[in-house]
Parts: sequence; structure tokens; C-alpha cells
Amino acid sequence: MSGRVYLIGAGPGDEGLITVKGLNCVKEANVIVYDRLIPQALLRYAPSTAEFIFVGKSPEKHTLTQEEINDLLIEQAEQGKIIARLKGGDPFVFGRGGEEVIALKEHNIPFEVVPGITSAVAAPMYAGIPVTHRGLSSSFAVITGHEDPDKAESSISWQDLALESGTLCFLMGVGNLSRIVDNLLAHGKDSETPIALVRWGTRPYQKTLTGTLSNIVEKAKSENFKSPAVIIIGEVVNLREQLAWFEKKPFFNKNILVTRARSQASELSYKISQLGGQPVEFPTIKIEKPDTYQPLDEAIKKLAEYNWLVFTSVNGVKHFFNRLENLDYDCRQLAGLKTCAIGSKTKESLEEKGIKADVVPQEYRAEALIDLMKEQVKSGDRVLIPRAKEAREVLPEALREQGLKVDVITAYETVKDTKDTEKVRKMLKQNELDAITFTSSSTVKNFVEVLELNVGLNEPGAVLANTHIACIGPITASTCQQYGIEVNSIANEYTIPGLVESLIDNLDENVEEEFK
Repeated sequence: MSGRVYLIGAGPGDEGLITVKGLNCVKEANVIVYDRLIPQALLRYAPSTAEFIFVGKSPEKHTLTQEEINDLLIEQAEQGKIIARLKGGDPFVFGRGGEEVIALKEHNIPFEVVPGITSAVAAPMYAGIPVTHRGLSSSFAVITGHEDPDKAESSISWQDLALESGTLCFLMGVGNLSRIVDNLLAHGKDSETPIALVRWGTRPYQKTLTGTLSNIVEKAKSENFKSPAVIIIGEVVNLREQLAWFEKKPFFNKNILVTRARSQASELSYKISQLGGQPVEFPTIKIEKPDTYQPLDEAIKKLAEYNWLVFTSVNGVKHFFNRLENLDYDCRQLAGLKTCAIGSKTKESLEEKGIKADVVPQEYRAEALIDLMKEQVKSGDRVLIPRAKEAREVLPEALREQGLKVDVITAYETVKDTKDTEKVRKMLKQNELDAITFTSSSTVKNFVEVLELNVGLNEPGAVLANTHIACIGPITASTCQQYGIEVNSIANEYTIPGLVESLIDNLDENVEEEFK
């Protein structure tokens, strides 16, 4: 039985620019065949069982020839697999997607083509350059900057392009910039015509170089400006000073390390991306099941014996209610219990389960909860705290001192995650990380241990001296200090939004008011 091929335009680089349909196709696929310039973050959306096949091409090296890529798609589809063929930009805008479709059709392979946003429009837009603008340009042309080298002669009408009053967008042309400029000038284009080069358009490390036809070649040479880049020629380039927006975001051109567990990193990573930064996910902890659920199950069966149920994290809520459902119970089992939640997210997680917390401290840490509960508990009350295997003992010890009977039950474990260790070591060594975010004491401890920063002379404080350290709260900051790590910012509100706000306030002194 034949499979199916989805030819998907993955967009120009910002992962958010893929279409909803394109993303749904990725989620459905058994095999992901992808190019060099696609947003790598899109691969996370594929099923965990999917096979990944890289077929990228660069100016210096082709992993596979186009004919070999065609054969690969046919071979995989004939095995009955669903293939998501991810191509940068749009499949049919200099993407050779048409050639792949013809090959599939010749072998009767079912296919669909999903359009993508082309860099010819997106890169200029992210640089503050509209390809059309009333009074300046009523048309735009998209031209290859890299013709087939085997052609006997160019099929580009340089005379017509030189006379064109609209915008010219050349793709894949930085290596041939001098030839493009010379051809336009030779055919009568004004040497003072504005031109812009946008490298890695729509990505956090986007770089824009502007000039005129008379000086851009020398400027690009001086800046060592390389591919991949889009070339924009026309009067619309002069609008950049007024319309530039992306490069003014507070985290633009900044790499920010996210140490949260992979399953929880998306919220922080998304906020960093929205503010123009590059989230570098390095989950130092993994959330896993405990060795046994027996103690938790036994406690759930005897909930009627407790007076208080205290949740210190979203994970505690999640794993507690998973076991509740596993035992064929529901929230009615909590009738008569008073509930406490540390943190707004923990409170919201409880509300999603139909439970409104009776006690939520304004300050999201154990000490604040202790002060709040003093007024409501009485000696002899029984308290159940389902939480991580390893956690601070401040809360249970303080409650016991008040005469309460406290049962601390392991609902989940946090263990080290060692993936991408070498990549992060390299980035630290080359000072490529602008900030590191810590969202718990566990992330700090595991970060130090996984990277072996406490071994020999590589003390954490020295290794991280040039990197901004941001903590979600004072407890996490205190753990950093125990390892000799200087903390540069602490969130006022101990939440992910609070952490992001503290980064905005401290990472960029020139951030515009709209981002605060």
C-alpha cells in the first residue's frame, strides 16, 4: 500500500510562521525529510516514533542530490509511510518542489503541497522593509540569485530588471552580489538605488546591511556578509528607519538558556521567542514517575483522614490527580479537605481539576504559606503533601512544630537530563549565552553537576561570570549562591511571566516602554 507525501513550506526561519495545516501534517507523519534552512524547532512537533532524515544543501555541500531526494521520497512512500517533506520558505519558490512532485506523480504516489511563507516577503518585512508601498513601489519581482551553473546563458532579463521601478528581491544571491550589481548598473540602473541585505531573516540573529548599488559590494565585503540572505533593491529600503520593529525587541540577538524540564519548557521558550530572543533549551531535569506509587495510592485511599492537602507545584497536582483517576476516584474524594497551593500556576492547575484552593500565599514560597496557615490550623490536624522526592523540608518541619501531623508523599521525581551537554559547554566556552534562567533549586544543582562545573578548577562562578543569571525566586537564587554563582536578577513575582519581566528590566537597559 502506498503512503503519502506532504510537501510543506516550513517558512523562512521563525517557527511560528509555518501554517496550521503544515504543522498538522508534521504531527501526522511517520518520516520527516527536512532541509538545512527549516526552523529546527519544528521537528519537536513530530510524533516521538517518527524517523528524521536530513537532506540539506549548502553552497559548499549537498547531502543528497535532487534526484536522490526524489528517490528517497518514492522509496519511503512505497513502504506505506506518511512523509512530511519540510522545505524552507515555500516549496515552489526556488525550492525545486515542482521537481519532487513530478517524480511522485510519475510513480503514482499520493501527495499534497502545503504553501509556505517565502523569505522574499518575510525577511524584508522583519527588517522593516515592505516589498510594496504606495507612492514608492506598486510591484515586486522575485529573482534567483543563483542560476543553474550548467546553463549556456542567463535567462534573467537584466535590461527589464534595470528599468523596473518596483522592488527587486533576489534569493540565494549573496555569493553573486557583485555580478548582480554589475549587471543592473550595466543596463542603466541608478547607482544610488537603495539596497539591503537581510541575513537569516526572521530569526533572532537576523542581520541587516543597507547601502546603495554603488557601495554595497564593498560594505558586504567589509562586514564579511555571507549567505543565507535576501537582497532587496528599491526605494522601499529607505522605509526601514521608520518601520523596523523586529530588531528592536528586548531579547533580539540574545541566546537565553532554558533549564526547565522539557515537558515544561515551552511556556518560557515561547515568551523568549516572542520577545525576539533565541531560547536554548537545556532541560537539566526530567520529571519521572517514582519507584512506586504505593505510598501515594494508600494516602489517596485514606483522604478522609486528612484535614489539609498541600500542593507545592504544578507537577504535584498533575501526578496526584493522575493517581486519583487511576484508582477510579474523582475530585469528590477531596470533600471536606482544605487545600493549599503555592504559586498562581499551581492554583490554576487545581482549578482545572475543579478545586478552588482555600489558601494561596501572595508570596509563592513555603515560608509565606506557613505564616498564612498558622491562623487556620489547629494542633492535631493531619496534612498531606504530595510532592517531588527531593524537596526542601522547611514546610513540613514548620507545620510539625505547630503540632500538625504531616505526611510527605513522593508523587514524582526530578532526575538529571544530560542531553545537549556538549553543545552547552561549547556555548559557555565561547561566551555565546547571554542569559541563563533557573526556575528551581533542582535546575541549578543539576546544571552544575551535569556540566561538571564543580570539578577541578572549573568553579561555577568563574565559568558563568560573563553570563546574566536570572532566577525565578529567592530560594533558587540562594541555591545559586551556594555554588558561588552570582545572580543578576530575581523575579518579583515567582512565576514564568515574572521571570521574563525581570529579564526585560535587567538584560536590556534601552528596551522600549511597550515591552515592559
